[in-house]
Amino acid sequence: MPPPFSAEDRARITEQLLEAGRSLFTTQGLRKTSLDELVAPAGIAKTSFYAFFDCKEALYLELMLRQAPQLHNELAMVLGEAESARGALAGFLRAAVRMLEDNPLYHRLITHPEEMRAVVRRMGPGELARARQVMPLTEFLEAAEAKGQLIEADADELIGVLQAVLLLPIHRRDIGEQRYPAVLDRLIDIVATGLTEQ
Repeated sequence: MPPPFSAEDRARITEQLLEAGRSLFTTQGLRKTSLDELVAPAGIAKTSFYAFFDCKEALYLELMLRQAPQLHNELAMVLGEAESARGALAGFLRAAVRMLEDNPLYHRLITHPEEMRAVVRRMGPGELARARQVMPLTEFLEAAEAKGQLIEADADELIGVLQAVLLLPIHRRDIGEQRYPAVLDRLIDIVATGLTEQ
């Protein structure tokens, strides 16, 4: 059995694995990325990978979750700056879609739903709680509902409608590159208007 890694080695190797994962997952995807490719920059054996992550999906998930605080702050700022619930909801959806399109890791998952399903299947309760912190939407919806700014609807239904908007980038090619921005704007306006009372 190989000697255990020191704390310093663990920190260094973890960062090297994360950097390799970020590069490989965004360029070739989860399935096409091999363990050999992930461990090569860190100079460890394939079997040693499992001392750091349970699987490739866990590495991908960690990459996403490490970005969560920054993304949460950006989205919370959008929600807090709007003058109305309708404006906040529309601004949030626009910012979230932009983030999904601009962030290489999130973009990859949105455009390759089978990879998203593989990562989500690996989420335990702790990871789910951390992932929910990315989207400050639940708190916003609860506050808007308490103020009577939202239509009466089941909270899961509202979240589902908003998630449907966030899935639109998957269909960008089907909609057509020229029409997509206008379609996205119109859908966001319709949803924000339809879910709010003001």
